[in-house]
Order: sequence, then C-alpha cells, then structure tokens
Amino acid sequence: MAVLGATPTRNLALELARVTEAAAMLAGRYMGRGDKEGADGAAVNAMRLVLSTLDMNGVIVIGEGEKDQAPMLFNGEKVGNGSTPDVDVAVDPVDGTRPLAFGRSNALAMVALAPRGTMFDPGPFLYMNKLAVGREAKGVIDIEKPITENLKAIAKAKGRHVEDLTTIVLDRPRHEGMIAEIRRAGARIRQIPDGDVAAALMTAWPDSGVDVLLGIGGTPEGVIAACALRAMGGEIQGKLYARDESELQRGRDAGYDFEKVLTIDDLVSSEDVFFATTGITDGELLKGVRYQGDHITTESLVVRGLTGTIRRIQATHSTEKLENLSSIHY
Repeated sequence: MAVLGATPTRNLALELARVTEAAAMLAGRYMGRGDKEGADGAAVNAMRLVLSTLDMNGVIVIGEGEKDQAPMLFNGEKVGNGSTPDVDVAVDPVDGTRPLAFGRSNALAMVALAPRGTMFDPGPFLYMNKLAVGREAKGVIDIEKPITENLKAIAKAKGRHVEDLTTIVLDRPRHEGMIAEIRRAGARIRQIPDGDVAAALMTAWPDSGVDVLLGIGGTPEGVIAACALRAMGGEIQGKLYARDESELQRGRDAGYDFEKVLTIDDLVSSEDVFFATTGITDGELLKGVRYQGDHITTESLVVRGLTGTIRRIQATHSTEKLENLSSIHY
C-alpha cells in the first residue's frame, strides 16, 4: 500500500509512450497502401527496438503469435534490458491493420505492462465474448445475464434511459442475434469493422459517445483492454469462445474453462498496470500521425493503474535527430 509522503515509484507508462510513438510513426507510412503485413512488420520492428532500451525484464505474454509464426515480439520473447522490474508485456503493434491498410479510422499502436505472472495467458484460444463499460457502470454488469438486463443496469447506473445508450459491436455475422436483441431493447448501435481494443477504451473515455462494448472479439485484445480499463477505472468481463467442437475439446484438454466468467482480476490481477497507445490514423480517441517534412507529430494516451492518472501526450519529433540516433528510417 502506498504511504503518504513516500517516494513516488517509476511510471513506466511514460516510457511506453516512446514505444508506441515509434511503432505509429513507422506504421503510419502505410496508411491506405493496402499492405497489412508491411504496416504490421514496420510497427513490430520499431516497437521491438525501443522496448529493448527500457529498464525492465519483460516477457511477452500477448504478442504476435508463437515463435515459428512470429520472428519478433512472439509469445515468450524476452524484452527490455534485463534489469528490474520483472513484468508481463502485452503488445498490439497495430490494433486495426485493415483500417490502416485502407485509410480508415481508429488504427492504434499499443503496449501494456503488469508485474510478472499477473496477465492472463490465453494460449492458442483467440476468441472471447466480452462486455466492457466505463467507470460509471463498473460493478453492475454480468456477462451471464441477458443483454437487455445489462443495458437496463448500465442505464440506471448512468442515470439514463436504455434508449440513450450507445453500444459498440464488431460488424460480424456471428453478432446478428445480439444486434437484434439490442434493437429490441431500444439502445443505439454502432457497428465497427475492426478494432475492439479501441472500442473498449471508448467506453471509459469521456465524450466518446460510447457506453458499452458487446460481442465476440480477440482474446489477446481482451487482455490488453483489461489492462487499460483497470487503469482507467472501467470494467470488462469475458468468456472464452470456441469456434467449433474440436477447438472446445482441445481447450478443455489443455485445462481451459469455457464456462468460466473471466473478470478484470482474472485478465490482469495487479493494480500496478501500465498502458500506452498512440494514434496511427485519426479516430475518436486520438489523432493519427502527421508527417510534415522535417518533423512528425503524434498523439498518445498513457495511463497508470496505481494512481489512475490518464495523460494525453502531443509530441513533435525531429526526423533528422531521430535518424541520427536510430537504425530506423522514419
């Protein structure tokens, strides 16, 4: 427990902003060029280089996949310079590769850290049913209850009518029944093509116009969203989702419980969590990267769990000085 007057501990979130800024600056060059792999590769290269300079002993828990499929930032890879603290690391070099490739909104670069052993490891199980809200509705949601009951509880907690709420849902065929139920309840719906981490963050961000995230999305993205929402005072619940019977059986054989409700404490069990994200393309949360000849501008969001501090950082980067210091061509 923090003691009044004690020396403040190190805020790694501020250092993580350098990581996401570098990833965003390189990936942003690919906006609208139709090259998802090129954009993701550029972000991974930049992120890995800057992560290697940080004073920490990190292990990638949520990364680009297993080593054979992901030569860099793979699950289990060590990052940092090997000094303390010992941390779990979750990375999403580009949340929204498709929006970035086609010049659409809400592509972000993001990283989260938590003490070693406190992040949920989803293994090979890539999908999760999620329910996420911001601070005002924390403590009133239950993913096992019908959607209509949850919407009524959220509306009551926020002092509104259900008809005032805006839900956000990935535009996928698997959500047709959910969308029909939301419509029957009377809530508004915003369907998005990609980017459910950004969508989860919107539920906790003032003036985003989003009240609740619903639906099946990525499990790794759920862990990253949990890190951010924990620091921002929101809440997320999830249940692993098997795409077919064989995946369900493999999960059960590996010890995963597809009936268990994963609370925010299950997804990241420490309050000492750090999260940073930088806009690649323009979105509701952040402005995208701007290239202006001899300099580049970025906008980032950094949050720290212990203090609940949320910072928006606008930065101007000298391309000449960056390239004199780095092997990366910005």
